[in-house]
Amino acid sequence: MSSMAPELKFTSFKEIDEIYSTLNKTFRSGKTKPIAFRKVQILQLAYLLQDNLERFKEALAIDLGRPPLEASFLELDSTISDCKIAYDRVDKWARTEKAPFNIKFAAFRPVIRKEPKGVVLSISPFNYPVWLALGPIIGAIAAGNCVVLKPSELSPAISGLIAELIPKYMDSDVIRVVLGAVPETSKLMEYPWGHILYTGSGRVAKIIGVAAAKTLSPISLELGGKSPVVIDPKCDFKIAARRIMWGKCANAGQTCVAPDYVLVPRSSEDAFVKALKDAHDEFYPSGATTTPDIARIINLMHFHRLKNLLDSTSGTIAFGGQTDESRKFIAPTVVKGVKDSDSLMSDELFGPILPIMPVDNVDAAIAYINAHDHPLALYCFSQDAAFKAKVFDNTQSGSAIANDVMVHCATDGLPFGGIGPSGSGYHTRGFTFDMFTHLRASLDSPGWIDNILGARFPPYSSGKIASLKRLGVKLPPRPQISANGHGLIERKRNTKWLLLVVSLAVVSVGYTRATDVGEWVRWLKGLIKV
Repeated sequence: MSSMAPELKFTSFKEIDEIYSTLNKTFRSGKTKPIAFRKVQILQLAYLLQDNLERFKEALAIDLGRPPLEASFLELDSTISDCKIAYDRVDKWARTEKAPFNIKFAAFRPVIRKEPKGVVLSISPFNYPVWLALGPIIGAIAAGNCVVLKPSELSPAISGLIAELIPKYMDSDVIRVVLGAVPETSKLMEYPWGHILYTGSGRVAKIIGVAAAKTLSPISLELGGKSPVVIDPKCDFKIAARRIMWGKCANAGQTCVAPDYVLVPRSSEDAFVKALKDAHDEFYPSGATTTPDIARIINLMHFHRLKNLLDSTSGTIAFGGQTDESRKFIAPTVVKGVKDSDSLMSDELFGPILPIMPVDNVDAAIAYINAHDHPLALYCFSQDAAFKAKVFDNTQSGSAIANDVMVHCATDGLPFGGIGPSGSGYHTRGFTFDMFTHLRASLDSPGWIDNILGARFPPYSSGKIASLKRLGVKLPPRPQISANGHGLIERKRNTKWLLLVVSLAVVSVGYTRATDVGEWVRWLKGLIKV
């Protein structure tokens, strides 16, 4: 197997123009709208992966030094699984949905049509170059869109393989790949899109956001940030350390939801660092520098960025710290005694370095988290429900995960997305379908409705005002405000419905005389104290 990444042949501007024109023509033809067509394309994407698993593993090894187990577990298996989920559920996802029942609007037969947004663009990153490239495509196609994928130029082996295989397995009038770097991405951003998904850094996201605003293209951003871990001193340190070390070492820490730093009580710092060292030694019994089970940093620029941060730290390296420029290798490293002003706390690390920041208590940990950008993920290790609730209820983050790391991204039914600086919008599986779907309001108004709403038409009069006013809502009783500012609202008995139900029951059993019904009503009113 060659260890050299292939040189990508970038897509020309002329080709990009042709791609955009072709996909728009396809979408307007209605080709992508039948569910059967969408399912074929989704299944083809699954077989694209399944038929070429070894080639993808080789490409991931070339780009990232990714061990085969991580290649399968972190990306390939989960992407195939996402294809199967979409294939099984797209009929339900795309089904026209009835609006919630409201007696005032039922005659209009209001519905929500699930319609594709058009030609959409996904710009994917280098760190998970399969899942974050093909995952959004699954949802976009399930929603009935045409798709342009711009994979990362920093992972050329995978990007080149995807560009080679997609036209062999999928309809080239529906999905196309654009290879390139900044100029090609800038060219793509000149067009209006049905939706744009950008996954990457906050710095580039600002540029993408400005460009999207110029064409009024809706955009979702999946970014990152420094995802903290809060440690309850009463938690099981062994379990916590193993899971945190795995999350920090997988893909050499180049994961947007990797645990970035740990907040631990001062009195427990040494004990927790020891637990981390024990986990490290269990994972790499022959040492981290010789194991084949650690990925490599994507390129020399990122290698030197991480090395400079590590060289500048004022904390104490508890273990690790070895680097090898020739292999773009950085050993899993734990640095203890880190302070807020430390180099390692200046930005998202995106590497296998774990700062340990001692704090006085959980309140100090919460205060520190809230003083910084909202992270993409927040982790808490505790068996105490009150401790977890305190951390989650008093912070903001894209996700709030207890007693594990990173696995929420692959958990069926959960959205994946940030808040504020860590991103906007949600995707994965059904949420990706939703992201690329336009909820189109629809109703069908009958002619006879003007007998009820005829007062809306001019000329206006006091009588029409009174008629329309009867269609308005009646608010609950005005709340009584307590001294602490909380509203105290008394629960209203639903007596009208109870009267109706009992009255219907009375009539159904034959008590139809006015005197009989009157007796029932008086008895019922007395019972419920109306």
